[in-house]
Amino acid sequence: MDAALGPPEQMAEVDDDLTPMMAQYFELCERYDDALVLFQVGDFYEAFCAAAERVARLCEITLTQREDSTGEYPMAGIPIDNAESYIETLLDAGYRVAVADQVEDPDEVSGVVERAVTRIVTPGTLTEDELLGGADNNYVAALAAGDGEYGLALVDVSTGDCYATSVAGETAAADELSRFGPAEAIVGPDADVDEEAVFGPACLVSEYDPEAFDRERADERIERYFGPPERLLAGTAERRACGALLAYAEYTRGSAGAVGPDGEPVDPDVDPEGTLDYLNHLTRYDPREYMLLDAVAVESLELFERRAVRGHENLTLVDTLDETACALGRRELTDWLRRPLLDEDRIAARHEAVAELKRDPATRERLHDLLSEVYDLERLISRVSRGRANARDLRSLAATLSVVPDVREAVADADARLLADLHATLDPLTETREEIEAAVRPDPPQEVTEGGVIREGYDDDLDELRSTERSGKEWIDDLERQERERTGIDSLKVGHNAVHGYYIEVTNANLDSVPDDYQRRQTLKNSERFYTPELKEREEEILRAESEADDLEYDLFCEVRDAVADEAERVQALADRLARLDVLVSFAEVAARHDYCRPTVGGDGIDVTAGRHPVVERTEEAFVPNDTRLGSGPVGDGEVTASEADDGDAPAPFFAVLTGPNMSGKSTYMRQVALVCLLAQAGSFVPADAADLPVLDRVFTRVGASDDIAGGRSTFMIEMTELATILSEATADSLVLLDEVGRGTSTADGLAIARAVTEHLHDEVGAYTLFATHHHDLTDAAADLPGVTNRHFETSREDGQVVFDHELAPGAAAASYGVEVAEMAGVPESVVDRSRDLLAAHRADGDAGDHAATDDRDPAESAAGHATDGHGPEDRSATDGLPDGVARTLREADVATMTPLEAMNTLADLQERLDGA
Repeated sequence: MDAALGPPEQMAEVDDDLTPMMAQYFELCERYDDALVLFQVGDFYEAFCAAAERVARLCEITLTQREDSTGEYPMAGIPIDNAESYIETLLDAGYRVAVADQVEDPDEVSGVVERAVTRIVTPGTLTEDELLGGADNNYVAALAAGDGEYGLALVDVSTGDCYATSVAGETAAADELSRFGPAEAIVGPDADVDEEAVFGPACLVSEYDPEAFDRERADERIERYFGPPERLLAGTAERRACGALLAYAEYTRGSAGAVGPDGEPVDPDVDPEGTLDYLNHLTRYDPREYMLLDAVAVESLELFERRAVRGHENLTLVDTLDETACALGRRELTDWLRRPLLDEDRIAARHEAVAELKRDPATRERLHDLLSEVYDLERLISRVSRGRANARDLRSLAATLSVVPDVREAVADADARLLADLHATLDPLTETREEIEAAVRPDPPQEVTEGGVIREGYDDDLDELRSTERSGKEWIDDLERQERERTGIDSLKVGHNAVHGYYIEVTNANLDSVPDDYQRRQTLKNSERFYTPELKEREEEILRAESEADDLEYDLFCEVRDAVADEAERVQALADRLARLDVLVSFAEVAARHDYCRPTVGGDGIDVTAGRHPVVERTEEAFVPNDTRLGSGPVGDGEVTASEADDGDAPAPFFAVLTGPNMSGKSTYMRQVALVCLLAQAGSFVPADAADLPVLDRVFTRVGASDDIAGGRSTFMIEMTELATILSEATADSLVLLDEVGRGTSTADGLAIARAVTEHLHDEVGAYTLFATHHHDLTDAAADLPGVTNRHFETSREDGQVVFDHELAPGAAAASYGVEVAEMAGVPESVVDRSRDLLAAHRADGDAGDHAATDDRDPAESAAGHATDGHGPEDRSATDGLPDGVARTLREADVATMTPLEAMNTLADLQERLDGA
């Protein structure tokens, strides 16, 4: 945020002798010196001086001048009725916005109207639907240090979701925050961390009162909202983070008693509509209860955002699973994918519910239809509790409550534990619904201060006032007819305007016929307006009844709203259950529509039959499924060979080296395996014919190229940093995806790193690992390490063109077809031809000094030293003189796993190649 917005610069442009209004403005600017103040003047929010210039430029509005006794200075205003769109622009530009509203009625004040900041709009504390931009959560986080660990707290002030946990260090804090993606954060004075590394570049890190992180002050706030902190939270750091976060949330919502960034009280006269009483439930969780997905994994697996946008195919994992019917379900779905479970019983309970709903399409469709009528209860009750809900919000809440009995009935006969529990605990809040329906009209106006909100028959006093108002207006409606008859003036009219009230209008030509009891009210060009004592009396009676009725309606509405706010905790509990049911229905719908199977979770290895990538299969006309067989490691003591491990009598390999050309499907396959495991632990069925899976504690990904040039880190440095994290933190229960590790340096260095990494993961970690590589020498590891196996993606030629079959097969790839892929990508023909010449020359030279770097060599030229799945060293002289490719194909033929037909086809292919040599 531009520091030049501060009050000193602004005040330097005007005289010290300020008008009362401008003195009030600059006082607020000084008090909220971390924000841009928008100051209500009538129907506009105004900014002045330097702030006005910035607002005008950013919002593309006219910069005007204000002139008073102190001189002229810049002014820019935005209409209050459309303020949110302009505020969004200011937020996008990196500003916080302090909204200063008039807190007194101008008609009742002599002198300057008092103004107070009623809310500070920041990226992480939005509650306005126009600014939130969707159903997803919008978190603000707090980080504090204590007892040798970091405490982390998060809150979504638009929904009331509040979480707290502890982590061991800076890296763990970054990993945990990546689950939630907070838009904003505050950091305790003793939390010495790299803010961008921990919170990410998209998160706005705010400075806030260091005293708010004091343990005693934090405990006081926590107890006020949730109860005794020592019973809710574990450790000093969590309590300090949570208490400070509540203080910051109060500050941004304009709560009475809130303090600003400097620790000073702010706006003591503000009406306390900024209350956060709806924050009544704190969820303290242990990160070890969930599969850990750090920021790298979330990005690589494209769970919530695409790494590259490609038109209509811009789908993410959450998009492919989102058959939810309401906003509550969409947020819950995101949360389930963000935090897959580790508890086998909880996972099985979700699968059981999905299975029952999948088997019963009628119930599934009925539930979806009912849930589509559910409004966003969490945000509704948030507005209700903050005193900002209007009558339409209450009717929306009542409409949702009216659906609950039917939802309960739809799952009344359910056998699955989760569905039965939801049936038992769905609270219809009948009294609350009945109170709203009795009090609030079915189609009320947007504004709650102008009448027309409360139903007739709800309050006797209000009915009497409305009756008086109606009878007076009926008398006036009849007055025109009566006066025409009495005066004989056929053109006489009775009208009303906001300035002069009710009047009788007579044209100039008929003024001679005006009765003596008419009293002049207004002179127009062609007519005169009059009133009579009786009309004046009726007008006063109508206005008095109308005003009193409007005031009483507003009071009655506030009473109803307050009564609903008292049930905030019950409403939030109902919202939670409806959200969970919506996700289960969505999972069942996806499973039924796209042929997902129920996985078994808790096994000793990854065993997937005909697995598919859930996103890619939606965007391609045809998708080739592939199996995955990875056992639990380590395999043994080194006496079990990879071929023995593959034959079914010994544990299966847990480390697969994947080879094949670019575009053959290696990266898609690796992500596919990770997503199948993630979906299973989130409670979803999976895209496969069958799946028996372990419980993974974490998914690691080292996929794709990225750099941080501004931070002084190259692509290779980023790769090595991510690799270091994997090697130090992966366990035998982790899944590791490695794609082209070691390709950012020389071939010799890269191969050495890749081989060392393979040995470490195999010998020291035992993690389930998929390693895609063009270092063909890495396939030698299968001969030396019993837990390593080679797999490759089939590629063939048709009419001289490379065809990617996308089928995974045993053994290593025969070639990488790099030149062919370059040609397919549109590389100029001259470059492709020259590449072929150079490659042919390289082969002719028989240069084996750096053969690992050759992606497109023929197998025969590089066969030496390339043992494959389960095969030890061979007599290399036996292959001398064989035509190109034959020796390699022979070595890579996995006879132990070939079917008779595959063996015959391979033999026929070799004969054909020998005949053509």
